[in-house]
Amino acid sequence: MITYTRLWETMKKKGITKYALIHTYGVSSGQIQRIRENRYVSTHTIERFCEILNCQVQDIMEYSEDEILP
Repeated sequence: MITYTRLWETMKKKGITKYALIHTYGVSSGQIQRIRENRYVSTHTIERFCEILNCQVQDIMEYSEDEILP
């Protein structure tokens, strides 16, 4: 399972809020909701977050073996 806990930590460190993502950078609230729920988002979305936050992929997401799907 991919989790996005690191995204929220990175945003806090960089001083970027969800409000700023939506209103300054044009990220859709639907994409933010998908990430909050650890659901699938495209690599384009991940790339966009890396650009906005000036960070690497591992600063946004990580793989966890906690939940294995059938």
